[in-house]
Amino acid sequence: MYLKGSKWRMTKRRRHSNPLWIAILLVLIGASVYVNEVVVPTTPPLFIPTPTPTRSPESLVNESREAFNTGNLPVAVTSYQQAILAEPENPSLYLELARVQIFSGDYETALTNTENALLLSENNPLAHALRGWALYFLDDNLAAEAEFKEALELDPTNAFAHAFWAEMLAYEGDIDQAIEESRAAVEQAPDLLEVRRARGIVLYVTQNYVEAIQEFKAALTINDNIPDLHILIGLNYLALEDFALAVDAFGVADTLNPANPQPDYLISRAYFRQGEYAKAIQYGEQAVVNAPDDPLMHAVLGMALYRNTDYEEAIQEMGTAVREIPLTEDSSRVEIDLYVFYAYAFLKSNRCDQAIPILQLLLDTVPDDPFAAPNANDGIELCLDGDASTPTPEGDSGEQTDTTPEPDATPTP
Repeated sequence: MYLKGSKWRMTKRRRHSNPLWIAILLVLIGASVYVNEVVVPTTPPLFIPTPTPTRSPESLVNESREAFNTGNLPVAVTSYQQAILAEPENPSLYLELARVQIFSGDYETALTNTENALLLSENNPLAHALRGWALYFLDDNLAAEAEFKEALELDPTNAFAHAFWAEMLAYEGDIDQAIEESRAAVEQAPDLLEVRRARGIVLYVTQNYVEAIQEFKAALTINDNIPDLHILIGLNYLALEDFALAVDAFGVADTLNPANPQPDYLISRAYFRQGEYAKAIQYGEQAVVNAPDDPLMHAVLGMALYRNTDYEEAIQEMGTAVREIPLTEDSSRVEIDLYVFYAYAFLKSNRCDQAIPILQLLLDTVPDDPFAAPNANDGIELCLDGDASTPTPEGDSGEQTDTTPEPDATPTP
């Protein structure tokens, strides 16, 4: 700016372009374009969890099998379900899951999974065999037998079908064919857990207890973490009156699956037969906790309470059971015993008016039963004589072991 005379004269200096600044500007523009076009689309939004990589079906199946082999059946079920989500068109996954669910006692869901497998592979012999096994546990024997026959028609060498059918036949009393089917299963697949298990069941039902134990031990060498196998071997020790080994076997089953009431029930019965009624009550109470809606659990606890002279508590527990368990000519040993002890609990409490109808029901329904009939007659006679203060079922002397016939403890996996 210059001052000349009376006028102002303004001049502007011309600036020359700087190549360095132009280069920097071009770099910044390029970086901005790169961020908008490349970086931003591949960057997950803030505060949203990053998805984990999807596991392969193979790794999930391996995890499932490992869990099954270690006795962790709930984890095995969960892993198989995840494998199915990853590979829903694979029928073998549904069948492996169904197998674990049957061992877990979830028969309805196992049946559904066998049907899912059949939708994908309608002529799959293993699917028919496992479907039959699930139907058997759901008391649909006719449908189960049809499935076993279908499986063997598709594959006569299918060891699963032979084994499952042998088990059903044994419990239904068709012993000759059960033996034949169990032997066929062993011939086809001697190293299969279900095959050794089925052969052991046939031997157990035919009262070949020592040989049955050998078969169940063979199954345990394949997988010693299946609760069902320990229950089965314990039943054979119980039949041999080796109570210590029976309790040990049931105890292992209880450890493997603490929520299952059956091991506690069986331990209670083992102590009951030894005359250790306090321990029988302890395990009977745990069985009731695990299965409060199962009348058989209340029956076993009630009979133990009776033997321990806790008559009022015994009446309450057995009363709960009697309301759900009708007495018929086909009643099991433990069900008949329940009515005998229930009647005698009333006798011990000087309540003949409530005892006599139960005793008469026993005489009318199971008149030839070697335990119920004589005790029913004795109880009625004591009431009619007016001396019902000290009766006791035969064999209840403190100086004798319990002579109550062994309860029907047919195993149900």
